[in-house]
Amino acid sequence: MTLEQRKRFLELVKERALLRGDFTLASGAKSSYFFDLKMVTLSPEGAYLIGKLVFEILRESGVDAVGGLTLGSDPIVTAVAIVSHLEGKPIPAFIVRGELKEHGTQKAIEGSLPPKGSKVAIVEDVITKGGATLKAIEAVEAAGCRVVKVVALLDRHQGGSDELRKRGYDFTSLLHADAEGEVRTN
Repeated sequence: MTLEQRKRFLELVKERALLRGDFTLASGAKSSYFFDLKMVTLSPEGAYLIGKLVFEILRESGVDAVGGLTLGSDPIVTAVAIVSHLEGKPIPAFIVRGELKEHGTQKAIEGSLPPKGSKVAIVEDVITKGGATLKAIEAVEAAGCRVVKVVALLDRHQGGSDELRKRGYDFTSLLHADAEGEVRTN
């Protein structure tokens, strides 16, 4: 992971994902700014950078798979899986459904969730209060896996990362936002 890649990711977020106005966040909180990170995670350059940056964080963690709650994590886990394959250290991906399917296999988790006792990472695009991240963690822990790493692309510093750390999870974010929506790297 190079400093240039991290800086370019920050530039993309500022250029494409940061919106100003009146927004209601998934947590229910009101905000004068919003990060639509899908504008970055679903772009060719953004997906590549995210795959590289998150893979570098996970490379030495010994995880058996990477996943998160749909929809924010879907492009992230796909990018990480592709980059990990290209780097010769494959990390399979899975997606936790927001709601159980009522047809087909009725799975709560789709993709490559490893067997019970395996170590997994949970990823998220933006963490605010942590609700989506905790929902994903609960699902994979209920399936018998151990969450050994949690990675967010951007931490709004509104309680979610603190809650994860308080519960004992190893949390990292690539970017940080302050109360005015100004974004910076670590």
